[in-house]
Amino acid sequence: MIRISFTLVSHCKYILAVTAIVFATNIAIAQSKTIAQYTADAPFKMPVVALPSFANKTFNITDFGAVADGKTLNTEAIAKAINTCNKAGGGMVIIPAGTWLTGPIELKSNVNLHVEKDAIVQFTADHNLYPMIKAGLGSTKLVPASPIYGYGLNNIAITGSGIFDGAGDSWRPVKKSKVSPAVWNHMITGGGALSSDGKVYWPDRNMMTNDIRPYMLYLVGCNNILVENVTLRNSPKFVFYPTKCTNLSIIGANIYNDWWAQNGDGIDISACKNVVIYKTIVSCGDDGICMKSSGTPDAKDSANLSNILIAECTVYRAHGGFVIGSNTDGGMKNIYVTKCNFIGSDIGVRIKSNSGRGGWVRDVFVTNIYMKSIINEAVLFDTYYDDVPAGKKPGETTNTNDKVPDFRNIYLSNITCEGAATAISITGLPNMPVKDIFFENMTITAKKGFTSKNAENIYLKHVTINASKPIYDTNGCKNISVVD
Repeated sequence: MIRISFTLVSHCKYILAVTAIVFATNIAIAQSKTIAQYTADAPFKMPVVALPSFANKTFNITDFGAVADGKTLNTEAIAKAINTCNKAGGGMVIIPAGTWLTGPIELKSNVNLHVEKDAIVQFTADHNLYPMIKAGLGSTKLVPASPIYGYGLNNIAITGSGIFDGAGDSWRPVKKSKVSPAVWNHMITGGGALSSDGKVYWPDRNMMTNDIRPYMLYLVGCNNILVENVTLRNSPKFVFYPTKCTNLSIIGANIYNDWWAQNGDGIDISACKNVVIYKTIVSCGDDGICMKSSGTPDAKDSANLSNILIAECTVYRAHGGFVIGSNTDGGMKNIYVTKCNFIGSDIGVRIKSNSGRGGWVRDVFVTNIYMKSIINEAVLFDTYYDDVPAGKKPGETTNTNDKVPDFRNIYLSNITCEGAATAISITGLPNMPVKDIFFENMTITAKKGFTSKNAENIYLKHVTINASKPIYDTNGCKNISVVD
C-alpha cells in the first residue's frame, strides 16, 4: 500500500542569487564558518579532530643532494631528509621551488612534508622504480608502492602550496568513448597497447593482464594527519585513499585527475574515524568525495566509518559530488555534509552499494548544498550498483544475499539544483527497502522528477521539483509523504 499526499508548490521558491561561478570558487565562502563552528553545529556529537604538531626543526632536501632539474632522480635524497627528520624527533622537511623528479616517497612519523610555492614533485613514469611492497598493515598482498605512502604512522602532515604529480597518465587505461578523437589519436600513437576490440588504450602493456595501479597518496592505520593547501594531481588510481585512519584533516587542498581517468576517484575515506574535509576542491574521473567502509564492525551498533565533517567543498567533474559506497559492509554513521557545491558532476549526492559488499548506513546529514548542470541524478540511492572495470561488460559482477545494503535515517535539506536529468531516484532491494529518508526545503529543476522502487517511509517537505509530469513515479513502495 502506498500513500502519497502532496500540494503543488510554487516554482518561485528558493531562487538562488548567484551572479557567476568560476572554477575554484566556492559560493558558500560568503557565509564561511570555522571548523570549530561546524563541529559545534553538527547534528551529532562530532569530536574535535586533533591536529598533528611538530618540533621546530627544518630539513631542506637540497642539503641531502636533491637537484631541481626535472631529470635527476631524487628518491634517495628525499628519503634521507625524511629519515633524518624522523630520527631527530620530527620537524619539517622542505621541498623548495623547482621541479623534483622522484620515485615513491615513504612518510615517517612526526614529519611535516612541506612543498613550497612553485615546487612540483614529479613522480617518475618508470614503473620499474616502484618496488612491490605489502598492501598495508598485516597484509600479505603485494602492490606497487604508492607515490606517497605511510603505514601505522602518528603525527604526519603534507603541507604547502606546491604540487605533487603522480604520473598517472603513464598507468591508467583510457576508454575511447570518454575522449575526443584528437586526444585518442595522440594517445595511441605514443606507444602502449589497445584492447582486442580497440575500445580501451593501455599506456603500459603489462597493465592489460595485471592492473595493479597504486593509489597516489595512500595512508593505512595512521593517526593525527593533516593535508593542507597542497595540490595532488594526475594519480594512477584514487588520488587520496586513507584507510583505517583516525583524526584526519584535509584543509584547502586541490585534488585533480583527468575526467576520463579510470578509477580516478578524488578523495576516498575508507573505514576512518574523526575526519574533517574543509574548503577543498575536487575534479576527477570517478567519485569526488567518497565514503567507504569494509570489514566487520567492532560491535553491533558500531561502524568502521564515523564522525565525518565535510564543509565548504566544491566538486566539479566527477561521477558523484558526495558519494557513499560502494563498500558499506563495515558500517557507516555520523556523516555531516554542509555548504558544498557540486558543479557538472554526473550525480550530485550518490549513495550506492550492492549485495555482497553492502552494510548499514545511517545518520547521514546533507544540508545547504548547491548543484548545477548535473548530468544524471541530483540525488541517487542505488542498491544495484555495478562496477565495470576497463575492458569488462556490465552485469559481470555478482550479487548475493550476503552483506545487503541497508540505507536508512538519511536527511537531505536546503538543497538547490539547477539542472539535472532526474531529480531524485531511489532503488532498494525487495528484501531490504531503502527507508526513513527525509527531504526538506529543496528545489530541483530536472527533466524527470521523483522515481522510487522498493522504498519505505520517504518524507518530502517543502520540496519543489520542476520537471515533466508525472512528477512522482513509484513501484513497490510504502508510505511516501509529500507535503508543502
